[in-house]
Amino acid sequence: MLQRRNDSNTQGEERQIRFRTSLRNTVCDVMRDRGWKETESETEWDFFWCDIHWLHEFYDGLYLREDQRINHFKNHYELTRKDLLVKNMKRMMKETAKAPARTGGGKDVAARYDLISKSFVLPQEHALFQEEFKRNAGTVWIMKPVGKAQGRGIFLINKISQVNGWRKDPRLMARGENGEPAEGPEAYIVQRYIDRPYLIGGKKFDIRSYALVTSWNPLTVYIHRHAFCRFSNTPFSMDAKDISNMYIHATNVAIQKTAPNYDGSKGCKWLIRNLKLYLASKHGDDAVRTLFNEIEELMIRALVSVQKIMINDKHCFELYGYDILIDQDLRPWLLEINASPSLSAETQWDYDLKYGLLNDVFDVVDMERRFTSGPGGSGGDPPRMRVGGFDCVYRDGPVPHTNASVYESYLGAYHPIKPSPRKFGRKKRPVPPDTTV
Repeated sequence: MLQRRNDSNTQGEERQIRFRTSLRNTVCDVMRDRGWKETESETEWDFFWCDIHWLHEFYDGLYLREDQRINHFKNHYELTRKDLLVKNMKRMMKETAKAPARTGGGKDVAARYDLISKSFVLPQEHALFQEEFKRNAGTVWIMKPVGKAQGRGIFLINKISQVNGWRKDPRLMARGENGEPAEGPEAYIVQRYIDRPYLIGGKKFDIRSYALVTSWNPLTVYIHRHAFCRFSNTPFSMDAKDISNMYIHATNVAIQKTAPNYDGSKGCKWLIRNLKLYLASKHGDDAVRTLFNEIEELMIRALVSVQKIMINDKHCFELYGYDILIDQDLRPWLLEINASPSLSAETQWDYDLKYGLLNDVFDVVDMERRFTSGPGGSGGDPPRMRVGGFDCVYRDGPVPHTNASVYESYLGAYHPIKPSPRKFGRKKRPVPPDTTV
């Protein structure tokens, strides 16, 4: 049984946490509502929810006290930059295929890392892409800038001339630190477009799910039960005339909320538990159990693929946002992984979900030192197996479910979305009057 620590320095009271952040969204709300105090000091803080640009500029010169924590690992980009993710997945497939079966290798095992549709990095692999394009005439491909998010810079192509046009387009030139065009086009990744996505109501959707890594050595992973589907507002079509319509092909909220038919009061999201129940009604429990186990496996294998090259630091943790697409064969595909998944909200439901997610993150990290069992870092304490909506699914190997004859992912399992103490828009909800006599 977990026990609260009796910290002699605080004489039984919880320690005062000083936090630093530049964000003014759900993240800041949750930290303040936990009783943490914001500071602008560059050094006198206990917890820093930093952005990746600050991390890249200042991390190497930073000296952290034993009890200070930050929300990114130094080289997170090995996982979250689109081109490096593809490179690392390809490397893992090759290494695993060459490894002997007695050590967990072989071609069959390597095939389990085939999680991303066929991809090339441009301009470096332009010649290889041209050969592949010619072998598969008429195939649609999607181009994405390697370092941008929220759907910026994405477009579809079905002619090789469109790629040649991209290489000369001044709007897509690489930019230096001063914003001036640099030599050559901006780095892009081109991927074979998944043209048979699973549709609900005739519309495309993807899944945003969350994994929390508290340590890379041993690799310790929590997956949250709450994920959600992001829907397009326009019926899906692969007609050539619709190839440039991002309201059809991109599910990013930043794009969809600019659509003429977007309803801001409803948003475009659906809880993954609802998806799970819907799919079970169409395809049966066994098919859905297999699908959700494969989604969990996809999330873990992506992390395993970079484990050996990640720089572990006991001061760091990271919440990753996965974008996953399901095709008509109920196969999950990894689209990308985000180091800074959006934690801003579009509706009250969205706010309550993310508020609860963040509270669970902070309960795992346990800055207040409430629990004797550790968060699963590099220390000696074992991790807690269930913290709010988070389940520990991997610690130097898959975590088995006790008393379960058949493994079933907890992703999409029931977990209540509690009303946050604030109404959407940052105002605290009024405390109901005490009516007891």
